[in-house]
Amino acid sequence: MSVAALDARALVRRFGDVVAVDHVDLTVRQGELVALLGPSGCGKTSILRLVAGLDRGAGTVDIAGVRMSGGARFVPPEARGVGLVFQDSVLFPHLDVAGNAAFGLRGADRMAQAGRILDLLGIAHLAARMPSEISGGEQQRVALARTLAARPALVLLDEPFSHLDASLREHVRDETVAALRRTGTSALLVTHDQGEALAVADRVVVMGAGRVHQAGHPAEVYRRPADRFTAEFVGRSTLLPARVTRPGVAVTPLGQIAVDPETPPGARLAVLRPESVSLTDPAAGLGATVVRASFRGADRLVRIALPGGGEIEAVTPADLGPGDRVGVIVEGVVATVADDGAAAHLTPRAADSREREASARR
Repeated sequence: MSVAALDARALVRRFGDVVAVDHVDLTVRQGELVALLGPSGCGKTSILRLVAGLDRGAGTVDIAGVRMSGGARFVPPEARGVGLVFQDSVLFPHLDVAGNAAFGLRGADRMAQAGRILDLLGIAHLAARMPSEISGGEQQRVALARTLAARPALVLLDEPFSHLDASLREHVRDETVAALRRTGTSALLVTHDQGEALAVADRVVVMGAGRVHQAGHPAEVYRRPADRFTAEFVGRSTLLPARVTRPGVAVTPLGQIAVDPETPPGARLAVLRPESVSLTDPAAGLGATVVRASFRGADRLVRIALPGGGEIEAVTPADLGPGDRVGVIVEGVVATVADDGAAAHLTPRAADSREREASARR
């Protein structure tokens, strides 16, 4: 069994009386891309800084099987074999692209080594240009080239695409991930963007208030959230009060729905995703009214008012608008989470709204 690129145990970081990182365990396997996902202020960057050696805290950090932090041992950042890519990665303005990519390398083949990485990232044609002569997305790829050229044991990426325009962000992100894959580089990506985490990561680690709520394959985290926080933060959802009456069946305000047969009996919260809601003729399902429809190109995201109060969302290709009557049918097996005693959300919630609430509480 190969040694993990990163094995961090019981990480703790405090700022006075505030616990920013609360006994977090984190592993990145060789060649794996792990996304550390959570709202702003949840401790993601604090963990990255502990791993990089930029900050000191409690717990242990092993990189490629070598103890870097723990007890009296502390290896400085420059000796950890870790590459860092930040949101605003700074290039040396007096060096051209090739010089920036080769910075820090040693040996007669340093420029050739940097050139291979530039070619891998599709920016070899920019080698002779100065940083001021290339775009923000190109600058970010040069910063990544500089990192990969050093052949680090682990790359740490801290919100590296968030400052880019939406149209450019996805392209640069995909180029970055492709380069990591082709070089077999292990990486830890810090992001608040759930779509980004689900799209690129081998595993997603969901964080909130300094602790890990769930870690797993992106599809597992989305389809089978471990708790209410994960259900609300990852993807759009409406939480419905549900009571599991027999194996595989729960009663909700929408009627009976199918749930995992292993779900324990009693009160739960059903995690209703828009794609689980099918719209039909009002007579063929629970009658409801469209209150909002957002055109998204290939489909519409529709918000629907339920007759007993509350709203849910559905995705449909139909040309629906406010006031239209529809029938609601819930299809497939619906995930549930433990009922924590707080009120269920009978209105759809997306991660951005939850992040604003978290920021307001801070």
